[in-house]
Amino acid sequence: MKQPRAWQRMLSGRRLDLLDPTPMDIEIADIAHGLAFVARWNGQTRGDFAYSVAEHSLLVEEIYARQNPANPKWQLAALLHDAPEYVIGDMISPVKSAIGPSYGEMDLRLTAAVHLRFGLPAVLPVMVKKAIKSADKVSAWLEAVQIAGFSEPEADRLFGRPDTAFLRGLEIKLRPPAQVRADFVARHLALLASLKT
Repeated sequence: MKQPRAWQRMLSGRRLDLLDPTPMDIEIADIAHGLAFVARWNGQTRGDFAYSVAEHSLLVEEIYARQNPANPKWQLAALLHDAPEYVIGDMISPVKSAIGPSYGEMDLRLTAAVHLRFGLPAVLPVMVKKAIKSADKVSAWLEAVQIAGFSEPEADRLFGRPDTAFLRGLEIKLRPPAQVRADFVARHLALLASLKT
């Protein structure tokens, strides 16, 4: 019996094996392109454009940098925190729970390959992972109240009320995917360059 295909051809020409990804098969242009077209909140957001995972990733990195200044290595990890979603999509938490551990295992394999490709450890230190998760929760709260139709009390219950000091000046604006993709690549390159200095 023929095995089902478990790889995807990327626009860069790379062939990414979802079951056994390697760092050599990872390209930032593929990640940025995919994430710019993957909608958060299952597309249930206000505006003329979907709120993409790429836009969310830029916001999480900005929040992380505000909470943990002066460490571009971990800012890069924050920017890439949802990178596997460029091929496996952004599933809402209830769907992830229903699928079970196989989704998480695939996400971990892809994350490790992405991290190694860009000079990060395959598995992040626990404190860094927790700090990125904290920034992710702040982002989720902002997204919920600004574009996803949640009331503040509802968002407080689901995501926790963030420290308002980190919210100043953070306004979500929905933009065309091509613009978000370009900004994601530019931020990635800026962070990589700052690691070399």
